[in-house]
Amino acid sequence: MDGTYYLGDKILDGARDFLDAVKETEREYLFFTNNSSRAPEDYIRKLAKMDTPITRDQIMTSGDVTARYLLTHYADKTVYLVGTPPLVENFRAAGVKLVEEQPDIVVVAFDTTLTYEKLSNACTYIRNGAMFLATHLDINCPTETGFIPDCGAFCAAITLSTGKEPKYLGKPFAETVEMVLDKTGYRKEAVTFVGDRLYTDIATGVKNGAKGALVLTGETHLEDVEKSEVKPDAVYASLGEMGQLLRTL
Repeated sequence: MDGTYYLGDKILDGARDFLDAVKETEREYLFFTNNSSRAPEDYIRKLAKMDTPITRDQIMTSGDVTARYLLTHYADKTVYLVGTPPLVENFRAAGVKLVEEQPDIVVVAFDTTLTYEKLSNACTYIRNGAMFLATHLDINCPTETGFIPDCGAFCAAITLSTGKEPKYLGKPFAETVEMVLDKTGYRKEAVTFVGDRLYTDIATGVKNGAKGALVLTGETHLEDVEKSEVKPDAVYASLGEMGQLLRTL
């Protein structure tokens, strides 16, 4: 979403027209963001202000993937969550057993309310044997004024302190593709992940049996593609260019 459909509070040129082209050509779309700092409802409201009304079924976050993973594999385990209040509420509503002390699992998200106490607690619990999970691996989050530290940067600090690496969820991992397929009913060969990052957006598709289409409106530049081991199936200047092409097919 950030760097692909909008940047900050501004929709990117041609992005809305792309969605129109998707619907006109009898295709479907789903927004996915690795940004786990906000609730899906927050994104629904944000997109509505950009003349992009969507339903809850059309938005998925790495937080959703993580909650689903926990309930599928560790439903009886307790979780210490390093996350924002909206994510805490989403986990509780989903049925995840959140605790403040001696958890079985530590989950680190993109926490814009991060404190030293949260960071210290996470490290202590992981050293004491708690499993270490993370909602996504993004190191930086793009904003209108530059980049700010994201979940991957927080996890790097925890890893340096504890010597433990997390299991990452969200993009580009198989758990994300599995949730998208379960929600939409499509085969993975019929799904294309579109985004501005090679190591998350594009890798989600090309490393898991789907397609990956890169747009150059965000983090990645054309010269980065040549250096990357992750190769997109197609590269476009923007979603606007993709929309124009869809109408010619």
